[in-house]
Amino acid sequence: MALEEYKRKRNFQKTPEPEGKVAPKHAERFFCVQKHLASHLHYDFRLEHSGVLLSWAVPKGPSLDPKTKRLAMHVEDHPVAYGEFEGVIPEGYGAGIVMLWDRGTWTPQVDDVDAALKKGDLKFTLNGYKLKGSWVLVRTGGRYPGARGGGDRSWLLIKHKDEWAGEVDIADFAPRSVKSDGDFEDILAGDNPAVWQSNRPAKGGDAGAMLAQIIERAAALKTARATGAARDKGAARDKDTKERTEDTEGRATAGSATRSRRSAAAARAKAARRPRATAASKKATKTSASRKK
Repeated sequence: MALEEYKRKRNFQKTPEPEGKVAPKHAERFFCVQKHLASHLHYDFRLEHSGVLLSWAVPKGPSLDPKTKRLAMHVEDHPVAYGEFEGVIPEGYGAGIVMLWDRGTWTPQVDDVDAALKKGDLKFTLNGYKLKGSWVLVRTGGRYPGARGGGDRSWLLIKHKDEWAGEVDIADFAPRSVKSDGDFEDILAGDNPAVWQSNRPAKGGDAGAMLAQIIERAAALKTARATGAARDKGAARDKDTKERTEDTEGRATAGSATRSRRSAAAARAKAARRPRATAASKKATKTSASRKK
């Protein structure tokens, strides 16, 4: 049954990986490469076919040099939804950091993909961000150095000679995610830091040393983000306080101006209520004063 082995190996109560299901057929076939730091660093090469992602683990990553044959160990099929996964697998099978290193579409160069897989010779064209042009997967029968397990698992991933071939080390030249443009430390910095102290996927060797450096850089990133967030929060609080103060002062000024206007209006009204001296009253007052004299 499709994806049975994939689901058997995972505890979906703990892993953030998608449980997934067999997907309907798409007009274009999806492919991706996920850079995976687990017990060792490797690249998971995946081709969509029959509703799942056919998957190979490539220890050294794809090479654009046709003279370089990369060992690719066939592993269990993955759900198509896995092709967008990027994050931290905290424990259990595949524990480590997963980066979406490349993605795009692929086109088989054969009429019958299943027959080509059975034969052990699948030719195809990739149209990704980093990997393009003609490629082939060839089964080795377990005779290739470094291959472990049954002969059916051992394949080679080889670039054909075309305009997209070259001697540049694409893994070193373009190491970052096509999804987030981040590196391993960026992905780890956004995850639960408890993962860093327990259930470490790589505890020794080159992978362990790499993980230790990644954890250190991720911790620095988290500290910088926290400091920046606190600074931004403080600045926002200061701005709010300033705006409140300016608003209060504005209201006080407006109130004072209003009171002044009201006092002036009251004075004018009071003055208006006083009886005005007419010419006759002025004359009477003057006559009265003369008589007193």
